[in-house]
Amino acid sequence: MHQIKIFKGLESDLSSLEADVNAWLASSGATVVQIAGNIAPQSALADGGRSPGLPSGAYLPSDVLLIVHYTQAG
Repeated sequence: MHQIKIFKGLESDLSSLEADVNAWLASSGATVVQIAGNIAPQSALADGGRSPGLPSGAYLPSDVLLIVHYTQAG
């Protein structure tokens, strides 16, 4: 049966997203059919203003979405 698994992360922390996907692949026994991804524009701040931790002119990291299309044995 074909299934999907969705992973979401930030462009500033791609190594963590990569580790999560690789750990899931290793533990799941899934056979990957296809992996697709997308990087979205920067997320809007909740208050509509600037984050106090960001320097002037800085942008929030973009959201990264990975969709793994896989089959599971059994």
